[in-house]
Amino acid sequence: MDLEEQYDKIYRYCYFKVRHCQTAEDITQETFLRFFNKQLSLNSDKELPYLYTIARNLCIEEYRKGSKEKSCEINEELSYDPTQEWIDSIAIKNLIYKLPQDEQELLLLRYANDVPIASICKITGLSRFAIYRKTARILKYLKTELQKGGFSDE
Repeated sequence: MDLEEQYDKIYRYCYFKVRHCQTAEDITQETFLRFFNKQLSLNSDKELPYLYTIARNLCIEEYRKGSKEKSCEINEELSYDPTQEWIDSIAIKNLIYKLPQDEQELLLLRYANDVPIASICKITGLSRFAIYRKTARILKYLKTELQKGGFSDE
């Protein structure tokens, strides 16, 4: 597992969850500190799900603290990804933010961070079939809503 690449993806995941760059940076750093403390006792196939589980739990913990959502610019070096351009589209972003949290998380893991389906199963507790079915339903909904808004299929 390439930790540099995962650092950027975990940061993006945390930012998407907390929507505040400094908080996302703090959570990302804490995620990797906890990961390194436990890494030696993990099987290599469980490292990625464990990393996302730590990040997810820290984001939930931050949310429970009642931190306020603040916007800031994301460092372009960390956030550039061809998929990110798709997410950055205002219409799509607004539609995604209207989705329930679990659906937002699924899209982020699957498309923005390219997390393998097997790892998403471990992170979310859903079966492979449920993930495929739920993803297809979400994408169909987004496509329909975009078409209503005048966007083409291209």
